Amino acid sequence: MLNVGALREGYVLDHIKAGKAMTIYHDLNLDKLDCTVAIIKNARSQKMGKKDIIKVECPIEDLDLDILGFIDHNITVNIIKDEKIVAKKELKLPKQVVNVIKCKNPRCITSIEQGLDQIFVLADEEKEIYRCKYCEEKYRGKRNK
Repeated sequence: MLNVGALREGYVLDHIKAGKAMTIYHDLNLDKLDCTVAIIKNARSQKMGKKDIIKVECPIEDLDLDILGFIDHNITVNIIKDEKIVAKKELKLPKQVVNVIKCKNPRCITSIEQGLDQIFVLADEEKEIYRCKYCEEKYRGKRNK
């Protein structure tokens, strides 16, 4: 059994699809935070067969749950304080994401105005479709690609 030290304060991202931990590591900009990160790849799972797990030791407010919910809302977030799980947070698709998706419409105002936030609003939760707030360009969620 692999033994990765207990966390004093932080979070454990569980139920990540096998092979996706490094993508999530980069999407959450964990390499830019001053924190300890342990990535466990291809762990055995009764529910999923194989899964990845990310353990991060840093204040929980450093995690952007909206981005994580957008990446994969089936991930479970275990919040750790004083080396104990104090809460489990289930993720949901965020109603809007800011500066996560880049609009591909060359006529969109965000292509012309460089400092403008890229804002996408959830248009269809079931199909995980987002639309650009400015031009209505459609973006399908990452799980549907």
